[in-house]
Amino acid sequence: MDWLDASWVNTEWFAAEGSLAARFVLQHGIAAVFVLAFVSSALQFPALLGERGLLPVPRYLQRVSRLPGPSVFRRRYSDTMLRVVAWSGAAIGATVVLGLPQRGPPWLPMLAFLAMWLLYMSIVNVGQVFYGFGWEILLLEAGFLAAFLGSNQSTTPAVTLWLFWWLVFRLEFGAGMIKMRGDTAWRDLTALYYHHETQPMPNPLSWWFHHLPKPLHKVEVLGNHFAQLVVPFLLFAPRPVASWAALVIVLTQLWLVLSGNFAWLNVLTLVLACSAVGDSVLSAVLPGLPAGVADQATVPAGELAGAQAEAGSPAWFVLVVLAVGALMLVLGWWPLRNLLSRRQAMNASFNRWRLGNAYGAFGSITRERFEVVVEGWDGQRWLEYGFRGKPGDPSRMPRQWAPYHLRLDWMMWFLALGQPGMHWFVPFLRQLLAADPATLKLLRHDPFAGRTPEQVRARVFAYRFTSWRQWRSTGNWWVREPMGLLVPPLE
Repeated sequence: MDWLDASWVNTEWFAAEGSLAARFVLQHGIAAVFVLAFVSSALQFPALLGERGLLPVPRYLQRVSRLPGPSVFRRRYSDTMLRVVAWSGAAIGATVVLGLPQRGPPWLPMLAFLAMWLLYMSIVNVGQVFYGFGWEILLLEAGFLAAFLGSNQSTTPAVTLWLFWWLVFRLEFGAGMIKMRGDTAWRDLTALYYHHETQPMPNPLSWWFHHLPKPLHKVEVLGNHFAQLVVPFLLFAPRPVASWAALVIVLTQLWLVLSGNFAWLNVLTLVLACSAVGDSVLSAVLPGLPAGVADQATVPAGELAGAQAEAGSPAWFVLVVLAVGALMLVLGWWPLRNLLSRRQAMNASFNRWRLGNAYGAFGSITRERFEVVVEGWDGQRWLEYGFRGKPGDPSRMPRQWAPYHLRLDWMMWFLALGQPGMHWFVPFLRQLLAADPATLKLLRHDPFAGRTPEQVRARVFAYRFTSWRQWRSTGNWWVREPMGLLVPPLE
């Protein structure tokens, strides 16, 4: 079996021609998002889900008989253990961003990505509603696939790139189908009359996007349908068609980055789309690529293929990649069936390992915006708590937070929509009554400066963007109108 362990085989049929730059972008980009995800967990998880959090993991472990998937916290949880897992994952991701594991044999980046996949899956599988977002499972599946891209000492496996194309196809086409099946506003092209205003967390440009002419909003929706329902099929076409299809996806994701805060969903999607872009195009678009990668774009295709084949890949790596390809082919049946189903599931996993998932977003568009405003009583008046990302003070311009994920602010949006949330929101109010330091760190502004309020309450307001005239006369970004109490005063 020595040949399996040490010899290098000619794998010209196995190598993806002209994809060194794509591998570079995938490995560095996915690792960077992992770093962001681990850091956000280290900073937010203890207050939300820790030993004294809103939904404590120890209590969750006692209540459930089986976790949704594997987790190092299955038998025991502590905040210290969580921080070790999160900062360890961030450190591993940082080494990949720096390109250190990629300099070694293929098993080195493989171990790095598999470690990040398992560590982050451990967090997600005990994260309950605070980790129920589609970009969590998207990052997990992307991280698993990235483990099989090889290193600088091996060729880029064509099988792995095909798996990335299939992932992007499911992500984009699934999102397109969920829209067409879910809301007439997508079918009559009026969705963006509302979406920029009612999206979970507007950014500094959302007000301006909302005030674009309505015919242009319809053009935006048409462009979205083209990018999600037509372009994904072209990812499997020969280059340069596939490269240009991927660039269309990248441009639409950049448009979403400009118009809203969707955590790392858009950044990760455009990174994944680069898997279909050839070296020559990527090197032209990203002039900052390292010289070794960029220089490959100037080498004739035949010579480059020959050089890659000469470098080859270890036989064990070829067999592992082929086995992973077969596994993902089998797991692909469930998301494929979901895409064809009239009852299409959105952001769903079909197995405990979070592989071969279903994706989608905004199958329905809310026409009005409601916000939950939390206030504390100081003995004389009610004072409003300020959140980092969600709308509050009408005069405060919406901030840019993506690709960072503000989990509490997102859950406040779902709460205002009327979705169940009192099981974590009432504990949140009680933490404010106690002036819990960890909880207060999740907020932008504590009107009591660390002191305990006498009472807290939650009110619902209807929010809408100011008009041009209102904005010029008042400087406010929002107009809000009180709708009533959500939670009466708690002592």
